[in-house]
Amino acid sequence: PSVLDSFALLSGQLNTLNKVLKHEKTPLLRNQVIIPLVLSPDRDEEIMRQTEGRVPVFSHEVVPDHLRTKPDPEVEEQEKQLITDAARISPDAAQKQIQSLNKMCSNLLEKISKEERESESGGLRQNKQTFNPADTNALVAAVAFGKGLSNRRPPGSGASVQSGQAGAGAIIAGASGIQQVPMTGAPAQQQPMLAGVQMAPAGQPGKE
Repeated sequence: PSVLDSFALLSGQLNTLNKVLKHEKTPLLRNQVIIPLVLSPDRDEEIMRQTEGRVPVFSHEVVPDHLRTKPDPEVEEQEKQLITDAARISPDAAQKQIQSLNKMCSNLLEKISKEERESESGGLRQNKQTFNPADTNALVAAVAFGKGLSNRRPPGSGASVQSGQAGAGAIIAGASGIQQVPMTGAPAQQQPMLAGVQMAPAGQPGKE
């Protein structure tokens, strides 16, 4: 019987509370100030979920910050001081200060935008290709393999090249058969060298 009596009492109170909450003159609970009745230093997963992970615990340390309705006393004093200083300035002086501040802000924004444009253009210049890959490949192929070069020679160049090659061959052939000849009477005189072989001076035949 005692349990039934208690249940009937609780049921009646809940019904009364529901009627009060559903009344049109009852304000919304979301617009009311929350008063903490239970503070715990333990981690609360429900509070974590509702605050999207910003408040892990509802303790004595975080309650004054999260349920505060007024700023800090120091901030409140600074705000009062600023309001007092602003009231002392005449409208003309305030307008001049506003204009100067707007001018400074616009100049600063212009400088920032200019720096951004210069940095973007510098990045584009650095990324811009300064050579033609096709020309580079053609030049490398021409130097290494002679690709694209003409076989025609100007008139007169063939004979001169052939005669020069023949003369060089004769010099090298003659130099291969020349041996060193000691000179009498002129030990200090240097003898001409050709391709690493000492040659005999004119007028003195070399020994076979």
